[in-house]
Amino acid sequence: MRKPLYLAVIAILPNLFFAEHFCAPAQSKVETPVASQKSSTPQVLFDDFNYSNSKKMVNHGWIIRTADGWPGMPGAKWLTKSVSFISDTETSGNRILRMTSSTDGTSANTIQTQICHERKYREGTYAARVHFTDQPVSGPAGDQIVQSFYTISPQKAPMDPDYSELDFEYLPNGGWGETGTMIYATSWFTFRLEPWFQDNMSNHVPGSQAGWHTLVTQVADGKVKYFVDGKILAEHGGKFYPRVLMSINFNLWFIRDGTIASRDKREYQEDIDWVFHQANAVLSPVEIDSAIDSLRRKSIRYKDTVTAPIPALESPCNF
Repeated sequence: MRKPLYLAVIAILPNLFFAEHFCAPAQSKVETPVASQKSSTPQVLFDDFNYSNSKKMVNHGWIIRTADGWPGMPGAKWLTKSVSFISDTETSGNRILRMTSSTDGTSANTIQTQICHERKYREGTYAARVHFTDQPVSGPAGDQIVQSFYTISPQKAPMDPDYSELDFEYLPNGGWGETGTMIYATSWFTFRLEPWFQDNMSNHVPGSQAGWHTLVTQVADGKVKYFVDGKILAEHGGKFYPRVLMSINFNLWFIRDGTIASRDKREYQEDIDWVFHQANAVLSPVEIDSAIDSLRRKSIRYKDTVTAPIPALESPCNF
């Protein structure tokens, strides 16, 4: 989810539905856990984020970013306190994870927020219920901010052929050379930061997405399909299919040089109700809703049976 913030996305394709790249997949080694991922027992991650504090969340494999670096405004801080948990005003007994980022247009006074789960995910179905916003909760509006749900691997070197990344990104105030409000789905093959070069496939839909949405990514049989509330946003394939294990991430960050000309502090929020992944299975949005309902009826707040590599992979939360 980490497009460099001073450059426009150059790989937007005109075809909104079922866009497809007809090139052969790269011949690169695919990382797989030591234990077989074809187990008959479903491998599932589910987190309802029903926590009272972030320490309990960290005990379940999550990292709250504190490392400096991109994406976003150079010099911005990443703070643990930017993650909080609130009561759901619509569902009794439910709690929601809230990420809060703020800026006054200067690097010194900019705070961005990111959470990452361990790196052990590739094929299967990913889903999250996320609340997007078009306006700050306080202060003047108009900053180019990115609200995201994505999977990503570290990049070993510029143009790393094993790099993998799958993004949902909501931009309420435009960015990357585009104006207006839009949601993106982007699948990455690789990139180089300096001088900038990107190799990805991306689709976007204009219009406000403010409010709650269920985001689904299906990764199977050489295809990546993205859905918003059950409607397909994009289909990607070929060399953009992920080749290595990734972490699951959420991020709320400001595009470099995209803040408004004001020194008044403004605060933005992205809320997350739950996140779900089932390895090596293609679940429809309807099947995911049924799975979440079943877990909640059983009062299961957290479950993780997804096989991890042995030894575990390093899972940096810094990009």
